[in-house]
Amino acid sequence: MTKTVYGVLSRVFSVVLILVGAAAIFGSNFAHSYVTEQLEQENLTMPSEEGVNALEDQESQDKLRPYIDEPMTTGNQAEAFANNYIWQHMMASSDGKGYQEVSGEFNAMAAELSDEEKATNEEFQALDGLRDSLFMGDTLRGMLLNAYGWWLVGTIALWVGIGAIVVGVILAGVGFGPLRAKKTEGKAAAVAAESGSSKE
Repeated sequence: MTKTVYGVLSRVFSVVLILVGAAAIFGSNFAHSYVTEQLEQENLTMPSEEGVNALEDQESQDKLRPYIDEPMTTGNQAEAFANNYIWQHMMASSDGKGYQEVSGEFNAMAAELSDEEKATNEEFQALDGLRDSLFMGDTLRGMLLNAYGWWLVGTIALWVGIGAIVVGVILAGVGFGPLRAKKTEGKAAAVAAESGSSKE
C-alpha cells in the first residue's frame, strides 16, 4: 500500500515539476529576449579597446575586455558597462564623490553666492557641470542595472527550470518504472497460468 502511494505521488510530482520547469524556461527565454530587444533599441556599443585600456582599475579592464566594440545586447554586458565603465569614469571625474555629496557641495556654494557671482565663479560652474554629469551617469547606470536585474532573473529561472525537469524525469522513472514492472509481471503470470491450464 505504501509503495503504491509513493508511486502515485512520484508520478504526480514528476508531471508537475516537468510542467513548472517548462514554464520557467519559457519565462527565462521571454525575459532574455525582452532585455535584448530593449537594449538593441538604445543602439549602445561597448567601449573600444582604447577606452578599456584608459581605465585605471585592472578589474574593470578585465571585465570589459571580452565585450570590446560589441553591440550591447545582454544583461551581462549592461552590468559590466554600468559598474566597470560608467562608474569608473564617474569616480575619476569626481575624485571618488557620489552625486549626493557633489550636489550638497553645489547647494551649499549656491546659497553663499549671488546670481552674478554664480555666473562668473568658475568653481561653481565646474561643480554644476560635475553634478549634472553624475546625475546623468547615475540615471544611465540605473537603467542598465535594471536590465541586468531582469536578465539575472531570467537566468535563474532557466536553471530552476532545467533542475525541475531533471528532478521530474527522475521521479517519473521512479513512479512509472515499478508500475510497468508490475504490469509486466502480471502479464507473465497470466500467460503462465493460461499455458498451465491448457496443458491440463
